[in-house]
Amino acid sequence: MTFPFFPFFDATAKPFFLLGTAFAASFLVIAPAAAQDATARAVVQPLPSKETQGLNRALMRLAKSPNSVDALIDAGEASVKVGDLDAAIGFYGRAEDLSPNNPRVKLGMASVYLRSGRPVDALPLYAAAQSAGAAAKDLLSDRGLAFDLVGDSAGAQAAYKRAITLSPEDMEARRRLALSYAITGNRAGFEDTLRPMLDRRDLASFRTRAFGLAILGEQDRASAIVDAVMPRDLAGRITPYLAYMPRLTRSQQAAAANLGIFPRAADIGRDDPRIAAFVSGAGDSGPVRDVASRLEPAGEPLGAQRQAAVQSEPTAAQPASVADAFADMGSGSLPDAAATGNAVNLAALEIPREVEQAETPTKPAHPSRIWVQVATGRDIAALKFDWRRLAGRAPDLLGEFDAHVTPWGQANRLLAGPVADRSEARDLINALKEKGIDAFRFESLEGTEIKELK
Repeated sequence: MTFPFFPFFDATAKPFFLLGTAFAASFLVIAPAAAQDATARAVVQPLPSKETQGLNRALMRLAKSPNSVDALIDAGEASVKVGDLDAAIGFYGRAEDLSPNNPRVKLGMASVYLRSGRPVDALPLYAAAQSAGAAAKDLLSDRGLAFDLVGDSAGAQAAYKRAITLSPEDMEARRRLALSYAITGNRAGFEDTLRPMLDRRDLASFRTRAFGLAILGEQDRASAIVDAVMPRDLAGRITPYLAYMPRLTRSQQAAAANLGIFPRAADIGRDDPRIAAFVSGAGDSGPVRDVASRLEPAGEPLGAQRQAAVQSEPTAAQPASVADAFADMGSGSLPDAAATGNAVNLAALEIPREVEQAETPTKPAHPSRIWVQVATGRDIAALKFDWRRLAGRAPDLLGEFDAHVTPWGQANRLLAGPVADRSEARDLINALKEKGIDAFRFESLEGTEIKELK
């Protein structure tokens, strides 16, 4: 897994492997004449996807200009499209090092957090992107989804409507608006928003209609849509998901219908604590304000204090998610209702079921904790020297902490901490910056081993 501030060569190591595929794909692989027999045939290697080709092009630009901010951002965007959010974080992190107040970087980071189900982290980044000069039309639809993901349907619908006004061709904003109407029980708004797209046989809108009807409690009609556009055996796998939709919270419904993030059975109907804290105003992001203010830039500029990485709690069935069932419904013509074959891959899909009450979990050996990262390096001995040097420059700030390390690709993170919470981490980072020491917040996942540097 890669994280922000990942060394450039590490952040791109895996994608660069794809370059060979892209290059070789344009040739026929034919056995030499002496080795051919009657059964020998030319073999054509398939071309990589459009998204993979886009990533490869960005990587080739980076190979020539490693400090090109535009190439780094393009690589980040392409990584999101191919589903590699960790690589995207690495590219955006490097781009922000070079261009700290770049609105495209902030939008890219927000997009990663949004798609990984972390709307509380995404919302301040959308505000910061707009403050940095990002056009409203480029962020309103995603910002609206972030509001839906924290259960703020009014703010979401206001953002979607504004996005549609600015970009009438934005079908995704219209589909999200329709789902938001369904979540709030506005049946007329749901139907009226979807109907023009359904009349045009827009396949993604059929997906939206199925989820919207399920949210509204009409599982039979939702299942009928699934049965009409999917092979029977595959439709049977998705139907149980639809049955759960009315039992989810608003934010869970938005996550399931838009992102395919479905809660664990034990969490059905209970919002993530961070979302609950955000809505109540008790979290780091402050209270939720009135709808009009939500569409204006808000929150302090993030600068170099980037979020740690896509490290959400495992509250969702990823990657075998409900959205995968409709992944191939974005374009083309509707399949015949009696069609057979694997039009959609659901082989790995697991249907959430109620489970027996589990025993009280034991305390993890390596819980999730918050740290302040002060350096990176491969040589542990050199990191010991770095710690002594940094602690000598800021004994009043670092003297109370022990140094810790954890692997980071081919290098290691040098960490101070753990600290009590994000607020304490932010205060320490700002204080270190005043002494000329760059530092960043790092949140370790549960199970991540952090060793004391002795």
